[in-house]
Amino acid sequence: MPKNTKVTQREHSNEPVTESVADLLSLEHPMDYKNSQMSMGLSPGSTAPVKALIPSPDPDAEDGRPAWNNKLEYILAQVGFSVGLGNVWRFPYLCQKNGGGAYLVPYFILLILIGIPLFFLELAVGQRIRRGSIGVWNYVYPQLGGIGVSSLMVCGFVGLYYNVIIGWSIFYFFQSFQYPLPWAECPIQINGSQAIVVPECDKSSATTYFWYRQTLNITSSIDDTGGLNWKMVLSLLVAWILVCLAVIKGIQSSGKVMYFSSLFPYLVLFCFLVRGLMLKGAVDGIAHMFTPKLEKMLEPQVWREAATQVFFALGLGFGGVIAFSSYNKRENNCHFDAALVSVINFVTSILATLVVFAVLGFKANIMNEKCVVDNAEKIIGFLNTGVLSKELIPPHINFSHLSTEDYAEMYGVIKTVKEDIFDQLGLDSCLLEDELNKAVQGTGLAFIAFTEAMTHFPASPFWSVMFFFMLINLGLGSMIGTMTGITTPILDAFKIRKEILCVACCVIAFLLGLLFVQRSGNYFVTMFDDYSAGLPLTVVVFLENISVAWIYGTDRFMQDLEDMLGFRPYSFYYYMWKYVSPAILVLLIIATVIEMAISPAGYNAWVEAEGAEQFHSYPPWALAMAYSLIVVAMLPLPIVFLLRHYNLISDGSNKLSVSYRKGMMKEISNLEEQDEQRFILGKNPSEAPSPMPAPRPYLGPGGTQEMTNTNYGTSTKTGYQNIGSPESEL
Repeated sequence: MPKNTKVTQREHSNEPVTESVADLLSLEHPMDYKNSQMSMGLSPGSTAPVKALIPSPDPDAEDGRPAWNNKLEYILAQVGFSVGLGNVWRFPYLCQKNGGGAYLVPYFILLILIGIPLFFLELAVGQRIRRGSIGVWNYVYPQLGGIGVSSLMVCGFVGLYYNVIIGWSIFYFFQSFQYPLPWAECPIQINGSQAIVVPECDKSSATTYFWYRQTLNITSSIDDTGGLNWKMVLSLLVAWILVCLAVIKGIQSSGKVMYFSSLFPYLVLFCFLVRGLMLKGAVDGIAHMFTPKLEKMLEPQVWREAATQVFFALGLGFGGVIAFSSYNKRENNCHFDAALVSVINFVTSILATLVVFAVLGFKANIMNEKCVVDNAEKIIGFLNTGVLSKELIPPHINFSHLSTEDYAEMYGVIKTVKEDIFDQLGLDSCLLEDELNKAVQGTGLAFIAFTEAMTHFPASPFWSVMFFFMLINLGLGSMIGTMTGITTPILDAFKIRKEILCVACCVIAFLLGLLFVQRSGNYFVTMFDDYSAGLPLTVVVFLENISVAWIYGTDRFMQDLEDMLGFRPYSFYYYMWKYVSPAILVLLIIATVIEMAISPAGYNAWVEAEGAEQFHSYPPWALAMAYSLIVVAMLPLPIVFLLRHYNLISDGSNKLSVSYRKGMMKEISNLEEQDEQRFILGKNPSEAPSPMPAPRPYLGPGGTQEMTNTNYGTSTKTGYQNIGSPESEL
């Protein structure tokens, strides 16, 4: 017991004691643990490289930190953050591009090897230390505190352009309340006495024209900003208002929003799946999707893209996972949570893939039938002009009811007989396989291919409203996690009202987001998507893995997990954290750098005169901007390391936080009250059992030697004086 308590003074002196422990602690100067021998058994002036993740007992309720109302809210928040737009428009594209069903094999293997272990790691450190990304990594190893700052920077970059996509979805959502849908047909313009189709639309398609001209009103290059697109400015404003309202009260407000934003997309996906399976050609699309091309599994590119998708699908490195888990009770079974959320994420990707390819299979059949009709008209024209002989047409073929099989037979005969002039005829093969192989992703899938397919649905406005409302909710769930990853570390470090911080963040983000709602804004969205997150986040997660597994120590971390969860996690995690995951992340970093070096840096510009996209290289200023995104996101890592290595900034370990001090005072006060009761009853306090739970001895870096307190000339195990408090770092 501390020497200056009421009880110890009463035992050694008859003088009255008027000061309380709370008074003494409030007047006491912050203890400099770096120069103290207490709890660590170290000589004065020496420092410990890392702290214990298991501090002395500190009830969750005493640190004043908000908590989830129930476990379901927390799970829905993690699911809403991890399941986003990428599950709907990125995973199906990668699946189609990289071997169909064969792609699921490397994806699932890498989900087991790096996805679940690293997701579990982030959940565990957030739940144990109960701080945001900056506080967590300052605590684990202060010299790598830049990890949290880099996470916050990446969250900021991603949030800026991600909410623009939600704004686009909001615009399409409101445009869907009309029949026919505005992108169903090309607009007509009057040219003198004639009404003609707009040339740009005629050269592309109705949905493509609506996206590039009516929605984005896009310029032909990134150099031409074109001014603000006021329709998109208003949509972006609405998107930021929605996000601000969802996060303004912290998890108290975002937790309620998650009940709808996380569950509604599944309702829509199931409705689309049922409706899609009833469409003609849906089975063709799904069969094409899951037909495995096993030879693709031998290509390194497939494994690299699978690793990247696993990495981003779970939201690793963003800080949102850590922030959400920091509001959990310390005894929560985060091991189960990691497996559950990872499986839900994987199943959602499969479900979205089924929906996408059922609808795209239907679209492919529609386009294939249109191709047959158009080319049949060409053949009839050639027959009427005598270019082709009627003897070339099989007698059973009826042009008024021409099937794809009949056209394929007729096409084959003409190609064989008229081989010398066949290329001049301009006939297409009209193969369904060719339509299904047209891979689309991202905005091309959501705002062009999918919208075009929905125009052929019965009651198309209803399905369009449902689809874009689903995209809004998917994006909102991810944005809530992203904003929490930004606000939680700031709230942990500074005394500021969360409402003021959230409003300030949203206003600043809206103003910065005006970059993306210029007429050339789509090109900047592509730039930020390609450069702001990929490499920086991979480096961040690699350093997270190294700081826990190698600097703090995997053995100690496993022991901490056993103390926290009540059971020891499988040894599988030990080997993944220590060897396998770091090795895979190193390979992924190297592959990403090589890919960036060999791939031309550029974007697909829309050429109005041609009605098509054309690849353009970035001009020097845009290329400098793209690479500066990587540099700015990763710059906190070396800066914080050097500043703390040379003791130019404090790591925050020289004083206790207010919340932890409150917890200490309450524990000591409880101890005093019980000892005083025993003293009044005539018992020696030392003979009575201690009301405090017996603490686990703190182990040194090697994990074997027990560290003791030698400050007062006696050897006592660490209790509530253990410096390994997470709050002591903040």
